[in-house]
Amino acid sequence: MALFIQGLVTIMNPLTFILMILGTAVGILFGALPGLTATMAVALFLPVTYGMTPAMGLAILISLWIGATSGGLISAILLKIPGTPSSVATCFDGHPMQEKGEGAKALGVGIVFSTMGTMLSLVALVFIAPPLAKVALRFGPVEYFAIAIFSLMLIVSLSTDSMLKGIFSGLVGFVFATVGIAPVDAVVRYTFGSVELTSGFNTLSVLIGLFAISEVIKTAESSKQEGKATIAQVTKIKGFGFSMKEFMGQKWNFLISALIGIGIGILPGIGGGTSNIVAYMVAKKTSKYPEKFGTGIIDGIVAPETANNASIGGALIPLMTLGIPGDAVTALLLGGFMIHGIAPGPMLFVNYGPLVYTVFAAVFVGTIMMIILEFAGIRIFVKLLAIPNYILIPIVFVLCVVGAFGLQSRVFDVWSILLFGAVGYYFVKFKIPQAPFIIGFVLGPMAETNFRRGLMMTDNSFLGFFESPIAAAFMILTVAVMVWTIIGEVKKKQSVLKQGL
Repeated sequence: MALFIQGLVTIMNPLTFILMILGTAVGILFGALPGLTATMAVALFLPVTYGMTPAMGLAILISLWIGATSGGLISAILLKIPGTPSSVATCFDGHPMQEKGEGAKALGVGIVFSTMGTMLSLVALVFIAPPLAKVALRFGPVEYFAIAIFSLMLIVSLSTDSMLKGIFSGLVGFVFATVGIAPVDAVVRYTFGSVELTSGFNTLSVLIGLFAISEVIKTAESSKQEGKATIAQVTKIKGFGFSMKEFMGQKWNFLISALIGIGIGILPGIGGGTSNIVAYMVAKKTSKYPEKFGTGIIDGIVAPETANNASIGGALIPLMTLGIPGDAVTALLLGGFMIHGIAPGPMLFVNYGPLVYTVFAAVFVGTIMMIILEFAGIRIFVKLLAIPNYILIPIVFVLCVVGAFGLQSRVFDVWSILLFGAVGYYFVKFKIPQAPFIIGFVLGPMAETNFRRGLMMTDNSFLGFFESPIAAAFMILTVAVMVWTIIGEVKKKQSVLKQGL
């Protein structure tokens, strides 16, 4: 406790404190604008910290990370555009709430549970980092493949109309993910002689196209058909817009989603981009009213926003205790440590104890700043809805194009968002769920890579995948989910037939 207080004193240095406020605000802006991510924010500011003290530099980077991770909910709810990969699942119920005139309430729910998710992950970071990191260290290709397959199987739970449509969407996502250089043996696949395609499609290009550009096309079409765009009215809100009864009703959803976020954050290379989708799927699968998900309920905001922010503390656990970055941002934070000649790992707690607790304090203070700044901005955010569509849509389109080009300074990425915008538009037209596409695109390569590595480790014997207790457990869960979903589909069809008779 004494070291934590010492860390707080360090953070409360006037210059550090002011820079953290600025960092949090810039992070929220990066999270809210399509194409600008937490990774980009930290990468841009990393060189700036070179001349600072380690404590000040790391505090700024952490505040940027926290602000950007939570800031993605703003555009996800108000515009159905995930500001970052960590806010994809927030679109599913956040935007329908906005369409019902509950945009401010959705923002309030997202902000509060983002804060709580980060705080709980901080507790995990402080108290249970070493044992959790030891467990994660045992995960190899076999375990990662089992987890990826389990997550891919869960896509069917997002398929509200048809399991087959969900599987089709996931497979299409996986097919697009195979474009470029293959993992392990580096064979060039499906590039058709195009140099740009050798590196495959950028994940953010896919997200921007599938969600943002498709929404632009759909809105433009509806505006033309209706003659005048309709704008949902935002009801007046008190506080954060939801009652204590609603808050208490989410306690188990919050706890389960936070544990998912922390657990996935610990696993290297996954992070909030996956945890928010997995948490949403689990919340829907375990809900008493799964049919309401996607129609605009707070359960569908609590789960992803809790999980993606809980991944922050989770991702810091392997970084600080083992020197293994949990995701792209912590890989940059690793660079932040190394700029100052500090090597994260078991000896970090011994040699740099005060700095470790300064990082803990930075997470705590950055989270408080996040909720204050976002709460102050709720009424400003919802005023975006008052902007006429003929003004807002071109601005959103330009931001999408700029964001896509800014990823790698390639015109190819601009064409990519247009391609995936068309895919997303036709998915909406034919009522094919978009979420499984994203899951297939993100987790497909992970499953393929670890499957091939696993086969190399087991001498091309698939039975070797069941020798690991962890992998076997996830394989069994995958089969269980598949059977459960098929039974549910059969019961649903039988019920429809009975009603027809």
